[in-house]
Amino acid sequence: MTAYPPQPWNLVADAHVSIWRVPAREVHPGALSVAGHTTVFTAWIAYREPGQLSYHELLAAVPVRGKRTTCTITRIWVDSEVSLAGGRELWAIPKDLAALQFTDRTYTAATADDWIATAAFTPRPGSPLALPSRFDVLQDREGTPVRTPVVAKIRPGLAAADWAVNARGPLGHLAGRRPFLSLALPATELRFGA
Repeated sequence: MTAYPPQPWNLVADAHVSIWRVPAREVHPGALSVAGHTTVFTAWIAYREPGQLSYHELLAAVPVRGKRTTCTITRIWVDSEVSLAGGRELWAIPKDLAALQFTDRTYTAATADDWIATAAFTPRPGSPLALPSRFDVLQDREGTPVRTPVVAKIRPGLAAADWAVNARGPLGHLAGRRPFLSLALPATELRFGA
């Protein structure tokens, strides 16, 4: 078993997020929807010092019903065995391994079988946006819900994003679509877990 820190994990991250509108039936049966569409959040995240762990991540999440802002992570890849083991065992987050390359706001993700996605982000002028500083991640562990609180210090700025998604891959429901909003979140501080 791979050793990982006990919860909570205190992390520092540089992230780029894109937000999409997608038919709910293509994504997750529990996703909150309006007129048959749900919101998908994708994030490329570089965790770094002075946080407890340093690794890269690509994730997709959807909003679900909860007492406060709540999401379910539908797909997630990391390049760290420690993060994979801790995420699965502590919080039932379905992490998989992938090759993740992050270079100057350009990102690529691939598994041994095929590529997943690429994206490039460009900062845009605009006022910072307010995002929730507390939210829950709700996952399922063999029929039992696992709810994990997250506290964040977020300083978002607007960005433009140019995505390419493998239509045959695990994020294929995003192929050919454009996000309606993208953000840069530098130096984000996270406390993940209780």
